Amino acid sequence: MKKGSKRTKKPWPTKDAMEQVYEMNLWGGNRSGFYSGDGSHHSEIINPYLDVVITFLRSFKSPLRVCDLGCGDFNVGKELVKYTKKYIAVDIVKDLIDHNKSIFKDENLEFQCLDIAEDDLPSVDCVLLRQVLQHLSNAEIQSIVSKLDDFKYVILTEHIPEGDFIPNKDIISGQGTRLKKQSGLDVLASPFNLKVKEENILSSVTLDDGKGLIVTTLYEMY
Repeated sequence: MKKGSKRTKKPWPTKDAMEQVYEMNLWGGNRSGFYSGDGSHHSEIINPYLDVVITFLRSFKSPLRVCDLGCGDFNVGKELVKYTKKYIAVDIVKDLIDHNKSIFKDENLEFQCLDIAEDDLPSVDCVLLRQVLQHLSNAEIQSIVSKLDDFKYVILTEHIPEGDFIPNKDIISGQGTRLKKQSGLDVLASPFNLKVKEENILSSVTLDDGKGLIVTTLYEMY
């Protein structure tokens, strides 16, 4: 390698990268189980999310069919199942999905192993994407965003910097996020330019030590 030249980081397939996250406990937790990180377990992060999403789900006379894209260890999703007509929980890691199937059982609950950037998504009323897109490259996000028109509601949760930032700086899909580039996701901005009927911020949690915000937004689609 020439002196001063920068090594180019070669992207892994997202499936392989996410399998490694769980195999090596890169988001914390103990060796024996699947752990989707503090964002799925710390009450100061998950309680405000559950409050607003449950309020939304309970506002309908007829319960919605919901798809949780990137359900992780299901510590959060398990609290929402009873407020839905059908809850389909999706993740790219097969061992994680098999593990969840063995633990969480409800008549209206189904687990599927899918690559949400590549595969067709289940037909439902509402999609949940909780701190999922923040780990993906712009190309994969674009693929997912192009499918969101198929749903009536999208509830998106993202970890973003405090204050002004340049959105949507590209990253390689994996355990990290855009925060290290002082960036965060905005699906309404370029290059994604998602078109929505209405946008409503449901909750915003400020993390300690200047670690940014966790923002949950409801999009009503056309």
